[in-house]
Amino acid sequence: MDAFVLFGLAESLITKLASRAFEEACQVRDLYVDLQQFTQTISYIKSVLLDADQKQKKQTFYDGFELKNWLWLVGVVLSDAENVLDEIEFQNLRKKVIKDNGGRILTKVDHFFSYSNPLAFRFRMARKIKEINKRLDKIAADRNKFGFQIIDIRNDTHLAHRGEMTYSRVINSEVIGREHDKKKIIDLLIQHGNDENLSVIPIVGLGGLGKTTLAKFVFNDEKISRNFSFKMWVCVADFYSFDIKEIIIKIINSANDSPKGDAPTYQQNYRDLDIEQLQNHLINKLNGQKFLLIVDDVWVVDRVKWIQVRDLIQVGALGSKIIVTSTTRNNSVASVMGTVSPHILEGLSREDSLSLFVKWAFKEGVERRYPQLVNIGREIVKKCGGHPLAVRTVGGLLFSKYDSVGFWENVRDNEIWNLPGTDEILSALKLSYAQMPSDMKKCFATLSLYPRGHTFDSFHVTSLWRALGLLPAPNGNQNQTLKYSANHYLYELLSISFLQDFVDYGIGFAFKIDDLVHELASSVARDCLLAYHPNHFMLDNAQHLSFPENLLLDVFPIEKFKYVKSILFPTAGVGPISRDFLNACTSIYKHLRFLDLSDSTYETLPRSIGNLKHLRYLSLENNRNIKKLPDSICNLLMLEMLILSGCTELETLPKGLKNLISLQQLEITTKQCVLPEDEIANLSSLQTLRIEFCCNLESMFGGIKKLPVLRVLCVSNCRSLKTLPLDIEHFPALETLLVDNCDLLEFPEGHEDQNTSMRLKVVTIVSLDQLVTLPLWLRGSVNTLQYLSISSCNNLVALPQWLSGMNYLKTLCITGCPNVMSLPNDIHCLPSLERFEIDGYPELHRKSQLEVGESSCTPNGIDEPDEIEEDLE
Repeated sequence: MDAFVLFGLAESLITKLASRAFEEACQVRDLYVDLQQFTQTISYIKSVLLDADQKQKKQTFYDGFELKNWLWLVGVVLSDAENVLDEIEFQNLRKKVIKDNGGRILTKVDHFFSYSNPLAFRFRMARKIKEINKRLDKIAADRNKFGFQIIDIRNDTHLAHRGEMTYSRVINSEVIGREHDKKKIIDLLIQHGNDENLSVIPIVGLGGLGKTTLAKFVFNDEKISRNFSFKMWVCVADFYSFDIKEIIIKIINSANDSPKGDAPTYQQNYRDLDIEQLQNHLINKLNGQKFLLIVDDVWVVDRVKWIQVRDLIQVGALGSKIIVTSTTRNNSVASVMGTVSPHILEGLSREDSLSLFVKWAFKEGVERRYPQLVNIGREIVKKCGGHPLAVRTVGGLLFSKYDSVGFWENVRDNEIWNLPGTDEILSALKLSYAQMPSDMKKCFATLSLYPRGHTFDSFHVTSLWRALGLLPAPNGNQNQTLKYSANHYLYELLSISFLQDFVDYGIGFAFKIDDLVHELASSVARDCLLAYHPNHFMLDNAQHLSFPENLLLDVFPIEKFKYVKSILFPTAGVGPISRDFLNACTSIYKHLRFLDLSDSTYETLPRSIGNLKHLRYLSLENNRNIKKLPDSICNLLMLEMLILSGCTELETLPKGLKNLISLQQLEITTKQCVLPEDEIANLSSLQTLRIEFCCNLESMFGGIKKLPVLRVLCVSNCRSLKTLPLDIEHFPALETLLVDNCDLLEFPEGHEDQNTSMRLKVVTIVSLDQLVTLPLWLRGSVNTLQYLSISSCNNLVALPQWLSGMNYLKTLCITGCPNVMSLPNDIHCLPSLERFEIDGYPELHRKSQLEVGESSCTPNGIDEPDEIEEDLE
C-alpha cells in the first residue's frame, strides 16, 4: 500500500479526533481519555510515513517485501480505527434521533437501538480502542527495523498543494504534429469512395501515442462529414473479450446519436433483446447509409466474431468505411480486422514535442519570458520519447510554476525516468502521481474500479469519494467544501492529462481516462482495491469490489473478503441479479460505506440492510421491479445519499424517513399520490432533492414549512403534479431548480410587492405547457441568477421586460418555444452574458441587425450574432 496514501488516512483520523463535535461526543460517553493515546500513536506513525514513502521507492526486493507488509499492517489497523470512530459517531447520531423524537423512537427501530445502553457501549468501545492501541504500539515499535526518521511535515514538499487552476490549457482541441497522418487516413477513406467491399483501416501504435486523438481528428474533419451521411463511434476497451452482443448494442446506440438517427433509446432496453432482435435493429439503422464507423481501442478480437459483426454492417451503402485503433501489443487485431495495410503511428518529432510541451506548461506567450525554463523543458521532452501523453502530462505538472527553477530541474533529473522496466509514458505518469496530495492519490486510485474505456459520471465518482471519506476534512461549511474539493480534484487530474473527453454539462462532468492512466491507477491501488473479473487475481485484503458484469455472482467467494467498504456495478444497464449474493453481502460486510445496486432486479431488499450502520451511499436507481423497501433502511443514520430514481414500481417510501438526519441527497420515484411531507420536512441536512416519474403525485410541500439547506430541487416527469410552491420561506438556500415535463403544473405568479428575495443561480424549465410568461418570483434572483434555459414550452408568448435587469446572467437559452412573440428591448445588453441562444421563432415578424461599435451593448468578449430574431417595439 502506498505510504503516502496511508499518511492521508492517518491525517484524516487525527483531524476527526481533534474536531470539537467529536471531542464533545467522546466526553459525554467517557471515551475522551481512552482516545488520547490513540491519537498520539497515530500521530507518531504518521510522522514516519513520509520517510517510509521515500524508502519504499529505493528498497531491494526482500526489504521492499518486508516494508510492504509493514505498510499493509498499518493500513489494516488504521482502517479498523476508522470503523471504531464511525461507531462512536453513529451512537451520537442515535442519541440525537431519540432526542428529536421526544425521547422515544418508532417501534420498528426500537429493537434495533435497544441492543446497547450507554454503559455497555462505553465498555465495548474502550475494549476496541485498547486493542487497536496495542496493535498500533507494536507497529510503531517496528520503526527501528527500517530506520525510519521523523520528517518535519511543515517542510515536506509533498504536502504543498498546487496553486489555483487556470483551465485555458486543459481544454485544448488543437492537435500538434498529426496533420500528415490525418491526410493519409482521409485519403484512404475518400480515394476509394465507392468500393464494393467494406474497407477496414487499422491505426496501430504504442499506447499513449495518440491513436484515439488521430481518429477523432479524422472523424470531425469537414471532408469526412461531406462524404459520409452517417458517422458512428464505438469504444471497445475490453481487455478480456470481444463481446459481439456488446459491440452490436454500442453500434446501435451510436447510430441513435448520429444526426440522422432516431431519438436515443435507453441502453438497458437493448440488453433485454436476443442477438436476432439486435441484428434486426442494426440492419434497420444502417441499411442504405454510407457510414464511417470508428471502432476504438480494440485489445483482442476473435476472427469468427468479427466476421459476424462485419457481415451485419455490410448492409450500408457503397463506400462505407471502418477505422480500427489498436496497440501494437495486439498485432493480431490489425491482421484479423484490417483490409488494407495498417497505418503505423510513430512518435512526435522533437520539434513537435517541444511545441506541445510549451502549450501545456505555459500560458500563451509567457514562454518568451522564461528561456531558461524552455531549455529545461527541451531536455525533459527528450526523456518523453515523442509520446504525446507523456509530454502533456509533464507539461501539465509544470504549468504556471515559473518561479521555481529547482522544481523543473527536479522533474528533469528525477530517478523515476531511470527505473528499470518503466517506459517514458509511465515515467511521466508516475512523476505526476508522485506530486499529488495524499487525498488526491486515494481518489485517483478508485478510478481503477471502473472498466477500461468507461465513460465516467462525476456524480458517481465523487459520491464514492465522499462515502469513503477520501476528500479533505472540511474546515468550514462541510458540504460546500467537499463539493469544491471533489471538483477541484477532477480539474487537477484534467490539467495533467489524466482525464480526457472532459464534458461539462452544467450540474456535473463526464470524462474518460486513457488505458495507460487506468493501468497506473490499477498499479497504485493493487494492495487495497479489486476490480473483480473472473480472470483477475483476487486479494484477500481488498476493500472495494467492482463487477463490470453480473455473471457468476452466485459463486463469488464473499466469505474470503473481510474488509470490503464498497460494492459497485459500474457498467450501464448491468446490475446485480443474485438474491443470495445480496443477502450475503448485507450480512457479512458490516463496514460497507458505498452500495450501488442500480439496474438491479430485486423485488424487495433484506431487512439486514438496516444493519449496515457505516453506509453512506445506497442506490437502487433504475430498479423497475422493486415494490417495497424495508423500514429498516431508516436505521442507516449515517446515510448521506439515497437514490431511488427510476424505481417505477415502488409503492411507498419506507416509514421513519425522518430518522435519516445525515441524508444530504434524496432521489425519489414512487407511485404515491402524496409524499410523507412530515418526514421529509425533518431532513435538516438535505441539500439535493430529485423527484421524477412520480406519475400519481398531485402536490408537494404543502405541509413543509422549510428545508433550510436545500440547494438543488429537480422535478421531472410528474404528469399529475399541479402545484409547486417556490418561495424564500420554503427554500431559503435554493440555488438550482429544474422542472421538466410536468403537464399540469402551474407556477404561482406572485405579485410585485411579494418578498421573493431568493438566491437561484441555475433555472431550467422544459416542456411546461402551462407556462405563459416567467413567474415574478424568479425576479427575486436578480443578483444571483447565472443560467436560465427554457425549452419546449409551447404556450410561452413573451419574456418579461425585467429579465433585462439580470446583471449576473451568463447563459440564456430559449429553444423550441414557437409562440414567443417578443423579447425584452435590452436583452442583448446583459453585462455578464456569455452565451445567448434563441431559436424556433417562425412567428417573429421582425429581424434586426444589432449595431456593433462603441455604442453597442455587446458583452465583453462575446461575439455579436449576425442576426437575431426579435421584436424591438
